[in-house]
Amino acid sequence: MHQSNRQLVVLVAINCLLLVLGAAISGGSFLSLFNLQSMASQVPEIGLLAIGVMLAMCAGNGGIDLSGIALANLSGVLAAVIVTSFVSGSENGAVFTFAFIACALVIGLAGGLINGLLISRLNITPILCTLGTQMAFTGVAVVVSNGKAVTVGSPEPLSSIGNSMFLEVPISFLIFAGVAALIAAVLKFTPYGLWLMLMGSNPKAATYAGFPKNRVIVATYALSGVLSSLAGIIIAARNVNVKWDYGTSYLLIAILIAVMAGVKPEGGYGRVVCVVLSAIALQLMSSMLNFGGLSNFVRDFAWGALLLAFLAVGRFDLVGHLFPGNRQRTGSMRVPHASKRDT
Repeated sequence: MHQSNRQLVVLVAINCLLLVLGAAISGGSFLSLFNLQSMASQVPEIGLLAIGVMLAMCAGNGGIDLSGIALANLSGVLAAVIVTSFVSGSENGAVFTFAFIACALVIGLAGGLINGLLISRLNITPILCTLGTQMAFTGVAVVVSNGKAVTVGSPEPLSSIGNSMFLEVPISFLIFAGVAALIAAVLKFTPYGLWLMLMGSNPKAATYAGFPKNRVIVATYALSGVLSSLAGIIIAARNVNVKWDYGTSYLLIAILIAVMAGVKPEGGYGRVVCVVLSAIALQLMSSMLNFGGLSNFVRDFAWGALLLAFLAVGRFDLVGHLFPGNRQRTGSMRVPHASKRDT
């Protein structure tokens, strides 16, 4: 079985197992419509950040985006400060919503472009660059908001994006699914997807082929920045306030989701559908721990342990050791780099 399909099957099995365990622990209430809707409404913000992490990791050369949640918070805080200064959400909710979304997207795009330009033009190591911009984005958000929560309110239709349903499915989850499908299509059917994966899997071949390396890096981090701003919009839509320190554990969880999805830290491989399933699995696990009465400290410990476990499994090819015949067959059949664009 191809690695990508194997990872997909494993993630589907994990989700099914978590649903069964959750139902057993809760006496069936875990599978109630209300609880399923509640879990679905919490997946989009962290799922969008995880897709951004996946894109950066696929670029190779140690690529990663540590600034995602900081940029999401900055987008929400700065958009709220700017828009509330000239539009009243309670009096003109539609204009407020449009202006807020547009402003947040521009801020996310600008932050992503800054990351991409610093990495591509100045050759700064991605992990150090995005760690620095993470601190910078957080600092700007603190200064703009004076360290306090900024009130967005519940203007329509912004509030509906974060709290309403369409055909019994949270609107925010439908938006997340639509964005994920769009990015999957871009990676599979456009030259950008081929360039991105080849840069990660075989950078020398990409260089000799004349691929626009710098433009691909800038586009990748710009897209990651836009995904962060979308997460910031959903965070603002779900809550009355936005604050600079929202989701402090989201960075670890986003990286864990990407690693669970089989995204290679060295670059060159990643499937959006696996990231979506991985995000759902983490949310199911979090809710199951809550039903079990375990504290958030235990949950954070579990996230860290899971991250180390999946990194170890990927590093030592545990499945290959358990099934050496399968490993030999896959090793003898070289898959062209273009096939790594599976989504």
